[in-house]
Amino acid sequence: MGLIGAGGVAQRHARVLSGLPDVQVVGVTDVVPEAAEKLAAEHGTRALPDVAALLESGLDAAYVCVPPFAHGPAERAVIAAGLPLFVEKPIALNLDDAQEINGLIAERDLLTSVGHHWRYLAIVEQARELLGDRPVRLVSGAWLDKVPPVGWWPHRDRSGGPVVEQAAHVLDLARHLAGEVVEVSAIGNPAPPVDGADVDSATAATLRFAGGAVGTLAATCVLGWKERAGLEVYADGLALAITETSLVVRDADGTRTYESDPDSARVAVDRAFIEAVRGEGSDIRVPYAEALKTHALAVAVAESVAHA
Repeated sequence: MGLIGAGGVAQRHARVLSGLPDVQVVGVTDVVPEAAEKLAAEHGTRALPDVAALLESGLDAAYVCVPPFAHGPAERAVIAAGLPLFVEKPIALNLDDAQEINGLIAERDLLTSVGHHWRYLAIVEQARELLGDRPVRLVSGAWLDKVPPVGWWPHRDRSGGPVVEQAAHVLDLARHLAGEVVEVSAIGNPAPPVDGADVDSATAATLRFAGGAVGTLAATCVLGWKERAGLEVYADGLALAITETSLVVRDADGTRTYESDPDSARVAVDRAFIEAVRGEGSDIRVPYAEALKTHALAVAVAESVAHA
């Protein structure tokens, strides 16, 4: 494996990959050479000066773990090299770039995966089984958090804003459990969450699903902590509340809570990609084309706010 990017998410993938059998991180590159050197040293590998040098180092696949504004060039280079590609979300800053990358992937018929690791939570599959054939009536999502401690995040032209950069996990889960969204309407509070920011401090959105369900999304980044990130789903006689760490089920039999380990899902998403690269498995749950649908939904919410 080769890593493009050496930030926090790349560090997590490096730890997971280094712990998988017969997997080696053979190189790391980052626009901040010191970051690449530090991560490479931690895993006994090399820091390389750029993407081209990394791709020449004999990779079987590449991970693109860069901020939203930096997506595009790295993916194009990996695609041109014909390598399997793992991309961290959000997959782009806007929709046009993501659609272009998706088209290039389709032309080369490349293996891809995107880091929507919530899809690998056992409780999410349990929720799908509980829903069964019941039509979903109402979905309520929330991402109530802080401004992450990276300089690019509070700027819309760098992060895409809280819905694109943070709440995409919740929107992906909504799609996974309730189907496609056909209509959105959203408003935002433009008060800057921190000095110098130009992202909204809060967003409220309504969603209409193709199957008839309606939904809401609430997002804010004004807290000093992560208050809540999750989804509530209501169907006939059934209420589900899902976060990374638990599933609460309420039905005619009462209330039951099932715990979950999010780290297991973070390992599972990488393991599934490695097994697919080896030709030993086919459990990639969010290829790039599927992630594009979630990204399009997040961008639609953000654009609705901009035009409100």
